Amino acid sequence: MPTLVRRIAVLGAGHVGPVIARMALDAGYEVAIATSGSPESLELITEVVMPGVRARWTKDAVATADMVVLSIPLHRLPALEPGLLAGKLVVDAMNYWAPADGVVPMFWKQDLSSSEIVQRRLGQSTVVKSLNQIAYQNLEDGRRQAGSPDRHAIGVAGDDAEAAEAVGDVIGRIGYDPVFLGSLAAGRILEPGGPVFGAVLTRADFERAIETTAVRT
Repeated sequence: MPTLVRRIAVLGAGHVGPVIARMALDAGYEVAIATSGSPESLELITEVVMPGVRARWTKDAVATADMVVLSIPLHRLPALEPGLLAGKLVVDAMNYWAPADGVVPMFWKQDLSSSEIVQRRLGQSTVVKSLNQIAYQNLEDGRRQAGSPDRHAIGVAGDDAEAAEAVGDVIGRIGYDPVFLGSLAAGRILEPGGPVFGAVLTRADFERAIETTAVRT
């Protein structure tokens, strides 16, 4: 049986994290958000930008979460203690984009998808790639009711089928159709330079965009 997600922790309160937190809250999840600082440093932005989301210490947010969304700047990943996320379902919503973010040695010139590298770093967690493909400015407005003919799609890439299904269920509840890509390696489709990165597409258009893409699985 896939993990039943009720509580979501979002790590990162830059551009992406608060948007994901608001969407998850709107969908009925219990949501906590954390950064590398104290909860007090987040209280004002939480009250103003995402009322109802709880600001917590990272360890406390993660401890009670069924799913953890990583939306921290990717260059900060090496400083994240892997044991903190041990045993957790982790959604990698980060992107490695060297022209904008600079060279991150852990990811530079690797013959792996960025999420495969994240999974190696978080060896005791189950990593699924998702929620990174659509720009944060468009993510909330792109939501549609289930069954809408113009409902948009978000890719879900993972090696663990049950974990991917659990993430897909969350994607469906927040207002998108999940498209399962079959492996974490296939997550490169969702990365900068991939055929659907930055695009808000219906399922049919998403599937057409990726159907000729060769991905190592």
